[in-house]
Amino acid sequence: MPRPTPAQIAYGSATVVFSSAALLLLTPTGSTLLLGALALAALILGCAVAVTVPARSRSRSRSRRERQAAGAAARLPERRTPAHAGSHAGSAVGEHSLHG
Repeated sequence: MPRPTPAQIAYGSATVVFSSAALLLLTPTGSTLLLGALALAALILGCAVAVTVPARSRSRSRSRRERQAAGAAARLPERRTPAHAGSHAGSAVGEHSLHG
């Protein structure tokens, strides 16, 4: 079972809080059994809302970290390798070297 997203948790929690407050204000609560039933109804409603909130798909949208990595890779200069990497004739002419 996939983990709930923060949006699903937020919507579900807000639904539980607001629906329980509304149910308590709208119904006369004289018994503990009725209070338990109202709390259970609010919890079920909150779970239903949390499940129906659409979860973001990983395939459609990339995470912020993936977008930053792709942007950093695009800004890197292209590395060119000489055609004859083994021979020193002509390659690295005019470039400074630490090896002399």
